[in-house]
Amino acid sequence: MAPSPQRRIDVAGLVIALLLLALAGLVWWDMTKLQILSPYDLGPKVMPIVVSIGLTLLAIGNAVGALRGDLPARDSLDWKPIALILGGLACLIILIAIGGGFMIGTALLFATTSAAFGRRAFPTDLLIGAVIAVFIYVLFAKLLTLSLPAGPLERLF
Repeated sequence: MAPSPQRRIDVAGLVIALLLLALAGLVWWDMTKLQILSPYDLGPKVMPIVVSIGLTLLAIGNAVGALRGDLPARDSLDWKPIALILGGLACLIILIAIGGGFMIGTALLFATTSAAFGRRAFPTDLLIGAVIAVFIYVLFAKLLTLSLPAGPLERLF
């Protein structure tokens, strides 16, 4: 009988499991600070509990996989997509902060995220993002009467 190959513990997988567990604890702790009382204990506290339990289960599964050495090999890191998405998010934040509005920032975020996933039609994606942003704005601002950051395009509605 041949000896089984020695499996190595995946340290990065264990670190990820610990981070997931810490995030689950943070979500749970934050949920306990909610002062909202609701009948039958259903209400705003339910979803943080579900999320916290889900993160805990993911942490356990990741830890077991890391200890067994069963986690798949990681791909090399490509910084370009990360920079594109973070750049789009930064544009959204800056545009909202300077009064550029929600719609323009959301359209830019959509287009940069599409580019990060390899799509090469930036003007088309900008237009698609604008249509989605208008739909979201109308849904939230007009139907749900929630205020989104207003800019020049939002003032037209």
